[in-house]
Amino acid sequence: MLNENSFAPDFTIFDETGKARSLSEFKGQEVVLYFYPKDDTPGCTTEACNFRDDFSEYEKAGVVILGVSPDSPKSHAKFKEKHLLPFTLLADEDHKVCELFGVWGKKSMYGREYEGVLRTTFLISKEGMIKKAFENVKPAGHSKDILALL
Repeated sequence: MLNENSFAPDFTIFDETGKARSLSEFKGQEVVLYFYPKDDTPGCTTEACNFRDDFSEYEKAGVVILGVSPDSPKSHAKFKEKHLLPFTLLADEDHKVCELFGVWGKKSMYGREYEGVLRTTFLISKEGMIKKAFENVKPAGHSKDILALL
């Protein structure tokens, strides 16, 4: 995983509308870049809805929220519409961005091992530096933890 006080690597992937988006387009703004496993699953929905509920506080602080998962733009669009999410969701279908940030790895569920997204959030400075990395994120309350740092 990428270290705090290192530069966040730039990338370009598609958002929920099919538009190509790059991390570098948000330079000059703080960014919450959160990686989550799958749209519309219990933990991921909790995490996204917490960010949604706190969105006005992030806006006041001038912070951009970007969610990243391996789901397709179409899946993201449905998830965003269903839960009224006011922030951008990015489709990392080949998990290259997850690998770039070191958040793609071995997981296990019900005794079965598989590879997937390790729920992780990065707080990125206006200059593009990783200020804080949150590993093994617990979805409930995570948004408030980030706001406490801002």
